[in-house]
Amino acid sequence: MVMDWSKIVNWSKVKIYDLSQPTSWKQPPFMWYPPMKVYWIKTLGEHGVNAQFIETSLHFGTHFDSQMHFVTGGKDIASLPLEDYLVGEGVIVDISPYVSDYDIYTSDTIEKAAREGGVEIKKGDILMIHTGYHKYAWCGTEPDEVRYMVKHPGPNISFAKWCIDMKIKWIGVDAMSADHPLNTVIRRARPDLVAEAEKKWGKKIDELMPWPENYQLMHLKLFPHMILHAENLGGEISKIVNRRCVIGAFPFKFQDGESAFARIVAFASEK
Repeated sequence: MVMDWSKIVNWSKVKIYDLSQPTSWKQPPFMWYPPMKVYWIKTLGEHGVNAQFIETSLHFGTHFDSQMHFVTGGKDIASLPLEDYLVGEGVIVDISPYVSDYDIYTSDTIEKAAREGGVEIKKGDILMIHTGYHKYAWCGTEPDEVRYMVKHPGPNISFAKWCIDMKIKWIGVDAMSADHPLNTVIRRARPDLVAEAEKKWGKKIDELMPWPENYQLMHLKLFPHMILHAENLGGEISKIVNRRCVIGAFPFKFQDGESAFARIVAFASEK
């Protein structure tokens, strides 16, 4: 398939924006996941070459989840085509002015942010969501582990249904998870922060996001539709918000992989 993106990007004046966080043992692991371990197995002094060995889950730094992460028999990372899936037309929508700790965003939030940012979300788009929370990551400008991992904003079930209706290709988010943190195991692990969120909301969490229908809905509701996602975006994402561009995800071609470390980039005409 030949893709014509000339109306989106002037390829003679293109700039590549890196939307990725580093992958490092320094990043705190997702709740209840093991930490990354890095070993030297050869060194220059002893062997004449430096070589490393890593032991890790695949959910560190910027990574792309395959369908089989939550779907038995689903597509693995190696099965995701570059053409018309991992690389394609999309938008980077800045919702950071509308969200803060524990906030729940909806399709209305996304559409309002896009409208006021002067960008249109089209059916079949790749959708990048800029919450602004990448600045709280371990590698960010204002590192705050608890705020990044446990307090970032996230969507409700109506947003997932909107993604299906809009035939969104895949999603990227500059937060620890595409899900609201309190729709994950964090709800059980940190009941103290659930209480803090409920105080802010003025409502009980089971009223706002009852389980099981909201549990990891961005995974369980969307992955069967092949609406996958990249998490832990960062890098230069704040420089290219509210822009239509060509977006590419480049995970390593991991056969039978449920996820993979990835480089996420945006190709846009230099203004």
